Amino acid sequence: MSPASPAHAADTLLSQGKTATASSTENAAANAASAAVDGDTGTRWSSAFSDPQWLEVDLGASASIDKVVLNWEAAYGKAYQIQTSADGTNWTSVYSTTTGAGGVETLNVSGTGRYVRMYGTARATGYGYSLWEFQVYGTVGGATSPPTTTPPTTTPPTTPPPTTCGTANAAQGKTATASSTENGGTPASAAVDGDTGTRWSSAASDPQWLQVDLGSSQSICKVVLNWETAYGKAYQIQTSADGANWTTIYSTTTSPGGVETLNVTGTGRYVRVYGTVRATGYGYSLWEFGVYTGGSGGSTTTPPPVTGPPTTDTPDFGPNVTVFDPTMSTTSIQSKLDSVFSQQETNQFGTQRNALLFKPGNYSVSANVGFNTQVSGLGLSPDDVNINGYVTVDAGWFNGNATQNFWREASNLSITPPSGTDTWATAQGTSLRRVDVHGNLKLDPTGDYWASGGFLADSRISGSVNSGSQQQWLTRNSTMGSWNGSVWNMVFVGDTGAPAQNFPNPSHTVVNQTPTSAEVPYLYFDTGSNTYKVFVPGDRTNSAGASWINGTPAGTSLAMHTFYVTKPNDTAETMNAALAAGDNLLVTPGVYHLDQTLQVNRADTVVLGLGMATLVPDNGVTAIQTADVNGIRIGGFLIDAGTTNSNTLVQVGPAGASADHSADPTVLSDIFVRIGGTGVVGKATTSLVINSRNTVGDNFWLWRADHGDNTGWTVNTADTGLVVNGDNVTLYGLAVEHFQKTEVLWNGNGGRTYFFQNEMPYDPPNQAAWMNGSSNGYPAYKVADNVTSHEAWGVGSYCYFNVNPAVVSANAFQAPVTANVKFHDLLTVSLGGTGTITHVINSTGDTANSTTNNVYLPSFP
Repeated sequence: MSPASPAHAADTLLSQGKTATASSTENAAANAASAAVDGDTGTRWSSAFSDPQWLEVDLGASASIDKVVLNWEAAYGKAYQIQTSADGTNWTSVYSTTTGAGGVETLNVSGTGRYVRMYGTARATGYGYSLWEFQVYGTVGGATSPPTTTPPTTTPPTTPPPTTCGTANAAQGKTATASSTENGGTPASAAVDGDTGTRWSSAASDPQWLQVDLGSSQSICKVVLNWETAYGKAYQIQTSADGANWTTIYSTTTSPGGVETLNVTGTGRYVRVYGTVRATGYGYSLWEFGVYTGGSGGSTTTPPPVTGPPTTDTPDFGPNVTVFDPTMSTTSIQSKLDSVFSQQETNQFGTQRNALLFKPGNYSVSANVGFNTQVSGLGLSPDDVNINGYVTVDAGWFNGNATQNFWREASNLSITPPSGTDTWATAQGTSLRRVDVHGNLKLDPTGDYWASGGFLADSRISGSVNSGSQQQWLTRNSTMGSWNGSVWNMVFVGDTGAPAQNFPNPSHTVVNQTPTSAEVPYLYFDTGSNTYKVFVPGDRTNSAGASWINGTPAGTSLAMHTFYVTKPNDTAETMNAALAAGDNLLVTPGVYHLDQTLQVNRADTVVLGLGMATLVPDNGVTAIQTADVNGIRIGGFLIDAGTTNSNTLVQVGPAGASADHSADPTVLSDIFVRIGGTGVVGKATTSLVINSRNTVGDNFWLWRADHGDNTGWTVNTADTGLVVNGDNVTLYGLAVEHFQKTEVLWNGNGGRTYFFQNEMPYDPPNQAAWMNGSSNGYPAYKVADNVTSHEAWGVGSYCYFNVNPAVVSANAFQAPVTANVKFHDLLTVSLGGTGTITHVINSTGDTANSTTNNVYLPSFP
């Protein structure tokens, strides 16, 4: 039934024969928008088969609208709005329904405007929207009525009204580039050629972008996006003076598609649409990308600038952060430390996360560090917080076996162990940074049972470091009294007090200087101002020893109000709003489900996680990705693959990134990926893709779970751990395990890896299930055939084919044989003789199997 309305004079049909446009047409020749206003009920407009879609008519002059008649074909709209507009840009809804009946609907309405449209949001069928006729009745010359929706933001009376926006498309015919193209028939240039029958379309992945060079810096007042059916649900409009550093002037996560006219305010030579979430399974596709210039904007309804949530220099860090003060009683501090450890000692796959932070001062306590726990000092220097006790990881929970002591960290502390020796017996996915141990450090558990991997950086140990049964370890930029011990793969980069180079037995790989590095940013408490800050250490080149021993290291302190501090219930939209507004992110301990990708687009942005903050991408999105800009710092995250397969979990730089970042590289620190093992089935094709040049990676563990819940060859599926496409990428402490195809694929030139630890997948059911063409199995680490320069130090790969010990891997490493591709100190291990690796690299190196468990190769070629 039509809405009731008061009696009125006879209606005049205003729409017939007027100009009509639409968001799309099913067939441009047979189903044009004009067919719905031609007075012929035998012709019709029909749209593409997607939501939303719209049909609009220009009445030629402002009119008072009192009735709209929709004569639907069988493909009708279940949910739609009737909207009016004075300018064809800013719309007011005068009728809305979610229960459209189809057929002929006569709607009595009350509104004013020159333009009227049907805006469909939910189709009643699998087809599009289709109208035999779209009729608008009323009286020409009606006064403009106030909008019925929330009033737009208006310019204050004391400010002159904005100047008129130009009517010429400044982008047309200019040079356009894009992150990718679907094929040769959909180039970037097609979106700026003025032809709505040609289009640009991207690859079917996120993110993607289309960019136009206007030729000179201009004032941008309007952008028009004429989307094809494959549109962007979430995107940003960005401007740039140089095509490298971008400013966001518009952002949305709820794009309706169709033709979007965006009134914006910005300045730049370059303008781009940066898509982050696609609305369909296809890529992004634009018939036309229009950019309009002239003055400060064309409408008083310009969307307000993106703003982030409020920030402060003394934030509430939420329920999972505990801050200790030296005025607190020792008993209360110890009680809290013990309580957290009791909860987290065996809680390997649980959801609880903790950060236990000590303000500057002296403490006579001991901290056992369990799963998903961070213990850190809040001083600017490690010696500002003195723990007269132990900061310990041991393995009593696992019968003395430390090979599953994952996901924990300690940092920025001075430790004086009462017995003279502190124990830190860990496996992968852990870090020990910026500690000053006054005594010895033991890296294997009580009883000297196995430990399997760890990372020590930017630290000083006055006594001896004893590795004992620890199987492999990386020490970087640290100062030691001495080092004792070796099993398979001990790597030292930029250390003082390291043992002499020797390989094998003992297996000590020693590089005297660290070529390029930057320590992870850290939170500290400034006692002078009683505020929190984040210190961002500066870049170091050709360095040795800890950065802080001779005084405060080079770097920058950032006020806490420049950060948005998250809470565990924050959404990706909230975090992206903060990033788009120019904030840094401090992500407090918790598990964050992301329905959209976290976009880090501003140069020198800091994104720092506390207490093993965990990101879970839902619906197959990428968890976090960056633009191709300088100096981004990301550190301290566990990324859990979601139940819907993600093509990529972390992406550094867009595809095709080419900028030189050697003067200010992006640095990723303590990045741990987990696929499966938890209470949900995790899936991801590739865990980490590095496209940006000069990126530095510092302590990665990329893990397809071999134990825990929801594991198995066809369950927690994952092809590749790491793909490096950028040139001159440097990685320290790379662990990649159990992926089902090539586990590390290095396509960029000039790459360097210092320490690589790998376990091949345990669970191929048979050889036929794990074949790389005609080769048995996949390599753990492959340098692509076209690479001309690459170097790696201290690299090991192990097999343990416990599901079927007859499975064979042809080789652990593959690389082109050329003068500037070099490997130093390689090894393969058949763990317990369970499975076979035929060669170490290419066809070089003996076989590791049940007869010869360990094979060493000092160099290649």
